[in-house]
Amino acid sequence: MTSKNDPANGAVTLEEAEATFQGVRGRMFGIAYRMLGSVSEAEDILQEVWIRWQSYDRSTVHNPQAFLATTTTRLAINVLQSARVRRETYVGPWLPEPVDTSSDPALGAERAEALEVAVLMLLEKLTPTERAAYVLREAFDYPYEQIAEIIGQTRANARQSVSRARKHLAAEKRASVGAAEHQRFLTAFVAAAQTGNVAVLEELFAEDVVSYADGGGAVRASKFPVMGRHRVARYVHAFADTFWSGATVEPVETNGRAAACLSRDGNVFAVVTVDVTAEGIDRVLWMMNPSKLAAMAA
Repeated sequence: MTSKNDPANGAVTLEEAEATFQGVRGRMFGIAYRMLGSVSEAEDILQEVWIRWQSYDRSTVHNPQAFLATTTTRLAINVLQSARVRRETYVGPWLPEPVDTSSDPALGAERAEALEVAVLMLLEKLTPTERAAYVLREAFDYPYEQIAEIIGQTRANARQSVSRARKHLAAEKRASVGAAEHQRFLTAFVAAAQTGNVAVLEELFAEDVVSYADGGGAVRASKFPVMGRHRVARYVHAFADTFWSGATVEPVETNGRAAACLSRDGNVFAVVTVDVTAEGIDRVLWMMNPSKLAAMAA
């Protein structure tokens, strides 16, 4: 019979700690990714959480799931605060790193809330604490008491943070169309973009459509958003011959929505998707920064 301090008993305890960690890993990734918009940064946080968890005095932890969620959220808040400084000097538009949701990369969400690229872009305008509160409440349905404990605020302040975030998103986010209609517009856009057909593109676009290309300075991409139906159509037409030449286009699901994954000679070089409202395509998103495509390539 092993004693409490027996090495064999300690090994079992560490195995139990790992089992607990793996049991909530999907939820922790889902929290971190939604807060940061980055697969790589979310994975880094999970690695740090695991290091802290295995070295922590776990006998003092009454609710391991709450402990792990709190550690993940607070680390993500810290990273987000420093990330904001980095993004101020980012070359060109910053877009979230696409994540393949068709294969369910352990996002672990009960809801798809705060996962679409358009929403993640709007969340960038919130404070890190507001973003954390919104994600915990809207994507994972945490009670306000627990949100308050996680972010270190009173229950009233936690509720207010969620309310401010909701109002901000409601004021700026347009109602999206259903999945089938979104897929129809995306398919039509890709076909028109490949041929550079300006007339068809203009028919697909909303009048105030905006095109964002995230190359991060690593690849050639527009450093400024292109706005307006005619300008975006002409912009897509201008590089149609070179951008799509020799490209293999495969349908994928990223961030809960249909997208197109572009590769050349087996190497992924872009993920393209659109946002669609009742007026047509109002946002075209070109994710081209190689450092953000590693997960898609894998």
